[in-house]
Amino acid sequence: MPTSRARARNVLNRPEFMSLHHQPVRSAGAEARAGARRPSYKAQQQQQQPQQHAGQSSDHAQQPDAVENGRERREFPEEDCMQLNPSFKGIAMNSLLAIDISVSKRLGVCAHTTSSWGNMRAIVKLLALTGHGIPWILGTLVCLTRSNTLAGQEVLVNLLLALLLDVMTVAGMQKLVKRKGPWEMSPSFLDYLAMDVYSFPSAHASRAVMVAKFLLAHLVLAVPLRILLVLWAFLVGMSRVMLGRHHLTDVGCGVALGFLHYSLVEMVWLSSSTCQTLISIGTLNWSPFY
Repeated sequence: MPTSRARARNVLNRPEFMSLHHQPVRSAGAEARAGARRPSYKAQQQQQQPQQHAGQSSDHAQQPDAVENGRERREFPEEDCMQLNPSFKGIAMNSLLAIDISVSKRLGVCAHTTSSWGNMRAIVKLLALTGHGIPWILGTLVCLTRSNTLAGQEVLVNLLLALLLDVMTVAGMQKLVKRKGPWEMSPSFLDYLAMDVYSFPSAHASRAVMVAKFLLAHLVLAVPLRILLVLWAFLVGMSRVMLGRHHLTDVGCGVALGFLHYSLVEMVWLSSSTCQTLISIGTLNWSPFY
């Protein structure tokens, strides 16, 4: 007797069941197993993305080597960088400048007529005028035309040279630094003539110190006059701070320049014969030709 399995095989071998026998229908479990074996399109993309990121990370890892080799170098300007850890020198300089501005503003007691010492403004301006370059240059030229001695003319010519050196040096430094004063004030007409427009360094302090040192060295003066000359140089420098035109550091640098100008003039001191030649050229009286 044929078994039940043999009967089933005989039934499936019939012609009407051959198509079903050669193309078996897949069950749901088989389709699930096939889908698990073949990844979908999204899964392929997700697998490709880590590979791309890995390639990019390797490129980024190679960039420092390229930067070191000089092939690819990008630098940002200093003004676009935030200094989160400034140096001690920078902190000290900024602190000193802030103290200088604050103290200079407090000492500007005659800066305006409404200031605490506003009623003294006219006297302080007159004191500052005694250290201006234009009156000193014009006064030296007048004294030179009135002098009749060779020694006096020698001293006056060298003093004129020192004054011109002071004006040109201070004007060049002011034009280079271009520092404004503690109070916003427009320069006067005499300041434009003497090229004393900016604040650093103080031309009045430089000129006063240089003239005081020059006169103390080449004139015979009594002790009270010598003390008054030193006091005058000090008050001229302080008057510019009181008027709000200069900082304390401007006056300090001006004092140092005054000593420097005096030393330079002493090093290149013009002799009496050279002074007479310059006077002859200036007065259009070229005596050596006669």
